[in-house]
Amino acid sequence: MKIPEDFKFESFNAVWWAPDVHTQTVIASFSKINNPDPKRIEIPTPDDDFLELDVVDLDNRNLVVVLFHGLEGSSERHYIRNLMFDLRSKGFSSVGVNFRGCGYKINRQRRLYHSGETEDYKTVFEWVNDYFQQPQIFAVGFSLGGNALVKSLGELGQDHPVSKAVAVSPPYDLKKGSINMDKGFNKVYQKRFLNTLSEKSKLKQNQFPEYPVFTGTSVYEFDDQVTAPVHGFTGADDYYKKCSSGQFYKYIQKPLLIIHSKTDSLCPLRYAPLDDLNSNNHIHTLFTEAGGHVGFISSPRGWLNRTIIDWLKA
Repeated sequence: MKIPEDFKFESFNAVWWAPDVHTQTVIASFSKINNPDPKRIEIPTPDDDFLELDVVDLDNRNLVVVLFHGLEGSSERHYIRNLMFDLRSKGFSSVGVNFRGCGYKINRQRRLYHSGETEDYKTVFEWVNDYFQQPQIFAVGFSLGGNALVKSLGELGQDHPVSKAVAVSPPYDLKKGSINMDKGFNKVYQKRFLNTLSEKSKLKQNQFPEYPVFTGTSVYEFDDQVTAPVHGFTGADDYYKKCSSGQFYKYIQKPLLIIHSKTDSLCPLRYAPLDDLNSNNHIHTLFTEAGGHVGFISSPRGWLNRTIIDWLKA
């Protein structure tokens, strides 16, 4: 898909008081959260589990945007809720997905979610198609949710149910990104992720006594000790190799916008497969000089959501 020649993206201008990547990332997480007034709906999965969705149904049966959150996020995160709120004001219905174990309740099955889980994406898209009676479906994935969305787009090619998609701050190489998270200030983010991942592991151990016990201090070790064996991989390296989004961009056949800060420290842009991104006419990249990881505090405010909505409407 070619962008119309007269279509221009608004430039990203960081606010003066959040000039660097970490202030952009951290302060964005404390953003005011607007209420799009969603309805919580629980849907079944084929393996006798469930997914919790937040649904804003404008009853127009036309345009629906499905949103996928990042690692240890939820549909209540600021970037999901505020985008749902802005989408509502522009006439889009929306569905905020909670990955297994990320909603109000711990899921029933032994497994949780991971960066390459796309079967649950299929379940969600099928439900959206039935619930909204064959709407035009768009999708937006943030960070981990963007990685799995890209993988899904690559796996299904032209048969993917979405008309257009956006990936915000996606990881391209999961192994390099995981190792990178154990360096410098990134350890602060890593500790936060590990706190909640460890809590969920303990809940799973109550459900399943043989559930793996985490004894490490890094995300790489968590994925090696828990994520990989629980989800059928031989180890972290096998999991990362099979699920990294970088290998799927060449197969994408639906319009995809990638929004990424060149200074992103959690998912560095230097790991991106630029040749594949540039050679695929279905992919449009918007790489900003400033900004954080899923954090784009702009002047004037709201650049990220305006950009996403402009792309969906273009």
